[in-house]
Amino acid sequence: MAQETGIPETALAWLNEGRQVALATVVKTWGSAPRPVGSQLVIDADMAFQGSVSGGCVEGAVIHEAVEALGDGTCRLLEFGVSDDTAFDVGLACGGQIEVMVEPIGIGQGPDKALIETLAAHRAARMPVIVAVNLADWSRQIIQHNQADGAQKARFHTDRSAREGDLFYGVHNPPLRLALIGAVHIAQPLVQMAKMAGYDVVLCDPRDSFASAQRFPGETFLDGWPDDALAAYGLDARTAVVTLSHDPKIDTPALQTALASQAFYIGALGSRRTHAKRIEALENAGLSTDAIARIDGPVGLDIGAIAPAEIAVSIMAEMTERLRRPDTRPGAVA
Repeated sequence: MAQETGIPETALAWLNEGRQVALATVVKTWGSAPRPVGSQLVIDADMAFQGSVSGGCVEGAVIHEAVEALGDGTCRLLEFGVSDDTAFDVGLACGGQIEVMVEPIGIGQGPDKALIETLAAHRAARMPVIVAVNLADWSRQIIQHNQADGAQKARFHTDRSAREGDLFYGVHNPPLRLALIGAVHIAQPLVQMAKMAGYDVVLCDPRDSFASAQRFPGETFLDGWPDDALAAYGLDARTAVVTLSHDPKIDTPALQTALASQAFYIGALGSRRTHAKRIEALENAGLSTDAIARIDGPVGLDIGAIAPAEIAVSIMAEMTERLRRPDTRPGAVA
């Protein structure tokens, strides 16, 4: 996956400014490499860069190679690791190895600007795609999501790019989103933590005293009651929903809408007694036991959290587990 949020969009913006731009992408790892396959770095001819391919270990060497690629138009594969004497100077101190693909955009063997524009357009439309690169001849194609293709479906589901022989499959899922229902005190640290983790965050609370710019400066609020607001917002497989209001008139309709969607995580704040009443209300509304079981409630991992920030940490931890380990997701999609 494109681990660094907005790398294709940054590359396109820089191209539109008239800058020469190259992309660097991790295509393979061995051992305890610091960044996963699919992680990206965008570099311009003046060595400005955004993103990461190694957490800082080899960025300097990759940037220099990218600048050279912008000069000669040649794509290249770079290997770094402690077993390579040259690479040891730039250092993967963790003991792993990585292989990095460097592509000058619109020059020589690199992808043309039109491919980056198409990729950015698909991402903006929240359409998952794979950018397939043949490392033998540097040909490329954008592959759209095909639910009937089991191997492809697994790539999108696990959000994992991979190299198979001479082919690199770069997964570009839509950016992550989090919809918070209830602008309560826990939402304040949770908004910040989620944004740091790469989520686009929206809030919804029909109570004006809670949904105030003073309490959440600069944040985006959905208008209306949560069920209608979430339906209009559009929930997909890259969206998480967390209800925090403690008010069943607000939380229950939101959960009904979320359970009818492909949302990968549905969490609900409240005690076990509150959650039992919530389940009863949803059953009375006609939802199946398996569908209701998709709700993580009480929300968050059981780490003994008490303070709002601690509860936010527990929610982020559980949400991350559901995202990165899909086999842990409870229940079934309605």
